[in-house]
Amino acid sequence: MNASEFLVAAPEIWILVMACVVLCTDVFLRPERRGIIHMLSILALLFAAIITLRGDYHADGVWAVTAFSDTFVRDPMADVLKLFSYVTLVLVLTYSKHYLRSFGLFRSDFYTLTLFALLGVMLLISANSLITIYLGIELVSLSSYALVAFDRDSSRGSESAMKYFVLGSMASGLLLYGMSMIYGATGSLELQAISETVKIVGREDILLVFGLVFLVAGIAFKLGVAPFHMWVPDVYHGAPAAVTLFISTVPKLAAFAMAFRLLHGAVGPLHSDWQQMLTFLALLSMLIGNFAAIMQSNLKRMLAYSTVSHMGFVLLGLLPGTAEGFGAAMYYVIVYALMSAAAFGMLILLSVGGREAERLDDFKGLNQRNAWYAAVMAMVMASMAGFPPFVGFFAKWLVIKAAIDAGLVWLAILAVVLSVVGAFYYLRVIKLMYFDDPESEAPIRVPVDFGAAISLNGILMLGLGVFSGTLIGICLTSFRL
Repeated sequence: MNASEFLVAAPEIWILVMACVVLCTDVFLRPERRGIIHMLSILALLFAAIITLRGDYHADGVWAVTAFSDTFVRDPMADVLKLFSYVTLVLVLTYSKHYLRSFGLFRSDFYTLTLFALLGVMLLISANSLITIYLGIELVSLSSYALVAFDRDSSRGSESAMKYFVLGSMASGLLLYGMSMIYGATGSLELQAISETVKIVGREDILLVFGLVFLVAGIAFKLGVAPFHMWVPDVYHGAPAAVTLFISTVPKLAAFAMAFRLLHGAVGPLHSDWQQMLTFLALLSMLIGNFAAIMQSNLKRMLAYSTVSHMGFVLLGLLPGTAEGFGAAMYYVIVYALMSAAAFGMLILLSVGGREAERLDDFKGLNQRNAWYAAVMAMVMASMAGFPPFVGFFAKWLVIKAAIDAGLVWLAILAVVLSVVGAFYYLRVIKLMYFDDPESEAPIRVPVDFGAAISLNGILMLGLGVFSGTLIGICLTSFRL
């Protein structure tokens, strides 16, 4: 190892240092001064973004650089996903501060765990070895398990954390078992070396094929796609809203990166095999996610099944195995993270008096209480439903086009039909806000930073749709296959 390798991983080192600083600083702070912890975390993300943006390694024609014996890679895709991880986490922390204070949970543990989870996300995004991938997964998972049980007095949260831990451990075991099979068949842990061996061996090695099945199962669990979605509704419902907000956003970016690194970087030559499995998973996710969401009266569970459906759409982009397909999937998962942040941010905004606004009825008559916040939620729901000109429309259009490019026209048609089905439960929220009488006339009061963040988040749903070309171009040019 040399100094240049540490510079390649400078953003990760910075986040690690700041997570430790946040952990130690709380020891010296009185409870009423814990706002300093929040500011330190936001500054950590700001400087991490600056460090990432200053990485000009590809300016001299070098597309990607590796470090630490080729176990860590930094390329344009990694930089873009990391930058959006910072942006999304800034929104998450801004919304969460208001929630944590309102519910008496404002402790440094939340910030420390989210920063360590972010470090795991960044490791997954830049992983170039099976070992690095597993380290990233465990760092994200262990932090997430603790976050779900963050409210120590909530029996529902403890139950959800236990379910998440048990199912997550099983998924990690499946993934590790698949990795051991891949290693046994190829004799390497480095992704490019595995790919070269797979080109020679192909599907003739039964150990390699079984390893691929376990890899896909592990990826499916981390994305939360059916039939590996059992944990999603229970964890979303049982965890505090601030934790659900985090789990539904930043880790999804890492799950996509893991899928790309493994499916293209390691077992790309087996494209025809994993394409068949992803086709089944995508179809099942869109079916179960949309139809189950229609039956929900709890907004957190509705958004949980909506997540299952959205991750099914992400899989559509992965099917072709091309740069355009991966770019479309990356664009979709970034857009989804921003949409989910806004949706759960609105849920937190309406949570008052020690009670979460998780029922659909809590949104009744929101337009009469505050027309602007009703408009923000309407823009978020319209974007999730895929209505033009909102950003969600262009995200769905790109991944459906990717499915057509893969020769799966029937799947693209079903995706369009299921998008129409999914529009029902999003329109139901809009109907409740604009056409029903409010259950409470209490004015909505939130801190200035919260109001500014949720307003910007909502406006982005329209702005990124109207001016979608730039972000689409960045995503499509982040891959060189």
